[in-house]
Amino acid sequence: MKTKNIIKSCVLLLSFGMMTVSCNDFLDVNDNPNSPSISSPSLALPVAQQSFASLNAISSINIGQYFVYNWTTPSNWSANQDLIRYNLTTNFGTTLFETPYASIFKDLTYIQNYEDPTGAVDYSAYNVMAMTIKGFQYQYLVDLYGDVPYTEANLRGANTTPVYDDAEFVYKANIDVLTEAATLALNLPGNAENPGDQDIIFGGDMDGWAAFANTVKLRMLVRLSNTGQDSYINEQIALINANGAGYITSDVVANPGYIDDSGKQSPFYGSFRNASTGNETDRGDYTVGTDYTIDYLINTSDPRLERIYAEAENGGYIGAEQSTILPGTGFTADDLSKVGPGLLTDSSQDQVIMLLSEALFLQAEATVRTYLPGADAAAQALYEEAIEQSFVYLGVTDPIVEAQTYYAQPLTNISWGSSADKVRAIITQKWIALNGTSSLESWIELTRTGFPSGLPIPAESDGVRPVRLLYPASELARNANNVPTQTATDAFTKNPFWK
Repeated sequence: MKTKNIIKSCVLLLSFGMMTVSCNDFLDVNDNPNSPSISSPSLALPVAQQSFASLNAISSINIGQYFVYNWTTPSNWSANQDLIRYNLTTNFGTTLFETPYASIFKDLTYIQNYEDPTGAVDYSAYNVMAMTIKGFQYQYLVDLYGDVPYTEANLRGANTTPVYDDAEFVYKANIDVLTEAATLALNLPGNAENPGDQDIIFGGDMDGWAAFANTVKLRMLVRLSNTGQDSYINEQIALINANGAGYITSDVVANPGYIDDSGKQSPFYGSFRNASTGNETDRGDYTVGTDYTIDYLINTSDPRLERIYAEAENGGYIGAEQSTILPGTGFTADDLSKVGPGLLTDSSQDQVIMLLSEALFLQAEATVRTYLPGADAAAQALYEEAIEQSFVYLGVTDPIVEAQTYYAQPLTNISWGSSADKVRAIITQKWIALNGTSSLESWIELTRTGFPSGLPIPAESDGVRPVRLLYPASELARNANNVPTQTATDAFTKNPFWK
C-alpha cells in the first residue's frame, strides 16, 4: 500500500494575499477558489491542503519546540520572549485557532458542499480528504483549547457566532468522521473523480487516505487511554480492523512543488533560509538547541544529534538553557547549535504531516495497553522499528544498523528490555523522533503522560508548564456570548478532558 506520493507538478503561488495553486489543468486560474462561479473541488483542494501543511510547518512546530525544551534563543537576540516566559495571553499562538476556521475548514467545507452542475462527476474522493484533514485539525483544536465550535461552525454568513461544543463530544464526533472517511475511501462509487495531482499529499491514492484516517483515529483513541473508556476504545479499534486499510506505512507529507523562490519554498525550510541565497533568516540565527536536549543526545550516544542540530560555528554541539537573561560569552548564536541538516535539507523538501515513526510509536503504546493484539514482543518490534524509521527520516548514515546499535544499549528509555515503564520509553523516544517536525504532538503527549520526565522549566515561567492555550482575543471580540469563560491561569491549570 502506497502512503507517500510526492507531487512535484504544482507550483505554489502567492499573490496579493490570495493563495492559489497552479497545477496541470488550471495553470491560468488566478481567481478565488472559494467563488462558486469559477471554482470546483479540484481548485479548492490543493489550496486547503497547502494552508494545512503551512500551519503544521511553522506555528505548531515553533510552540511545540519551546514547550518541550528543544529550542531556545541565544543571548545576542531578544526574540521569542513569550515562548521562553510561557507568557500565554489571548494574543499568543492565535493562528492555531484562527487559521483552521478562517481558511482550512472554509475551503474543505466548500469542497464537501459542492454539487457538480452537470451531475456527471462524483466528488466522494475529495470528501474523504476533507473529512480526514478536518478530523486531524479538530483533534488539535480540542487538545489545545478544549471546547470549540463544531456543530454550528463553518456556516460562514449563515452563522458567524457559532456555539461552542463540548470537547469530548467534538473528539468522538470526529472519530466517527474518520471511521466514515476510511470506509468511503475504500468503497468509492465507480464514477468518483480521482483528484490525482491536485492532491498534494497522496496524489489521489485512496488506500493511503484510508490508512491515514485510521492512524489519526488511533492517535485520538490512545489519547483517551486515561479516561476509563477502554470499552469504547476497543470498539473503535475493531472498526479500524474491520475496514482492513491498516495504518500508514511511510511518512505522510505534503508538497505542491516547492521551489527555491521567495514565497514558494517549503514552509519550514523557508522559515530558516532565504530563497536563492540559502542564507539564514533571522529565525535561522536566533533558533538554537537547548542544553538539556543536546546533552541528553550526547549522553545516550544518539547519532541523530548531528542531524537534529548543527555543529556550532565556533565548534561542537552546544546548547543553552531556556532563559531571557543568558550571559553573553559562550551563549551567542555563533557559540550554539542551530537547526540541523536532517531537518533542513533544501527549499523543495516535503512538509511533514505525520511521520511513520509516530504511527509506529502509537501502535506500540496501543499494544502495551492491550488495545492492539500482541504481547510484549510485538510492542517491542513496533518500538524498535519506530526508532529505525526516525533514523531513516533524519538521514543518519546506514540508519538501520545505527539504530539497532543505539537501542541495543542497556539504558532506560532506549533499550526495550532495560525499560521497566514501557509507555515512558515510548513517549521519550517519540519526543526525540518528533524534534523539529511534530513537536506540538510532543507537548500534548507530555501533558497526557508526564513524559519525558525531567524536562526543565524556564525560571521565568514560575516553574509551571502550560497545558493548553487561551481562546484568542479575536474570537472573544466577535463571539463573546459563546466563548467559554476563561482566566489567565487556565493555560496552566485547566487540563484537557482526556488528562
